[in-house]
Amino acid sequence: MVNPMIGMPQGAEWLIILAIVVLVFGAAKLPDLARSSGQALRIFKTETKGLRDDDASPSTPAQIESAEPADEAARERRDDTTA
Repeated sequence: MVNPMIGMPQGAEWLIILAIVVLVFGAAKLPDLARSSGQALRIFKTETKGLRDDDASPSTPAQIESAEPADEAARERRDDTTA
């Protein structure tokens, strides 16, 4: 059995938490705080999706061989620009 005193805040508790947040950060900073939190969450989701996509597409030997000539061409271009 779960103790009813421990758990998620309900109605009045959320209002008290909101009032404390407004007092600590100030009403003017709350939109900036929410915007930066949203950006951080969006970046995190994009990065985790990219990692999942990388894991979902395993490299086959044919893909590795097709990537090698592009690497050689890039190396040659770098050598031309440094000379």
